[in-house]
Amino acid sequence: MIHEVDDALRALLREEALRGTAVEIALDAPTKDWAARRNAPTVNMYLYDIREDMRRRQRGLIAEYDAEGMVSARHMPPRYIKMSYLITAWTQRPEDEHRLLSSLLTTLLRYDSLPVRLLGGSLAEIGLPVPLTAVLPPPEDRAFADVWTALGGELKPSLDVVISAPVDSGRRYPAGPPVEGGVTLDMGGNGNGERVAMARQHRTREQG
Repeated sequence: MIHEVDDALRALLREEALRGTAVEIALDAPTKDWAARRNAPTVNMYLYDIREDMRRRQRGLIAEYDAEGMVSARHMPPRYIKMSYLITAWTQRPEDEHRLLSSLLTTLLRYDSLPVRLLGGSLAEIGLPVPLTAVLPPPEDRAFADVWTALGGELKPSLDVVISAPVDSGRRYPAGPPVEGGVTLDMGGNGNGERVAMARQHRTREQG
């Protein structure tokens, strides 16, 4: 699933923000060593955080139906995994980097989710939207400066893009056969209530 989100996001940036340019797109960690080896204009979309999107967690089971409209199985709702990307532009001049970031930002703000036409694999099969947000404030437990410190690089203008991808947990439960008859209550005895009558007589004697 992670590589499918990578491919969809990269295709979106390539088709719209970077159309007609020779700018490369990289997924590498933007460390000092990587920056030193770079020799062409590049957009880096570094995946730096993966965690469950708890706001989208659902409870209960979802029914699956066969061709006759009968429930054939039930499965757990999909879990949404939140993937955070640090997107940066790398050129020889800060002015060019800012133009690239502007084009990237304009593209990302057009979408509330990844375009369906760009989804493949399990994302296409599950048939649910893949929400996308850009440049929102980071959560309190995570700061961009900490990310750059961990990478060992210098702080650089960046776009924070978060994509919540639905994932099928694979937990399915087959449904039992449909009920064809009504409920039958067996009171015991020989069919004429003999045991019930005997139990009542026994209780009456004890009370007397």
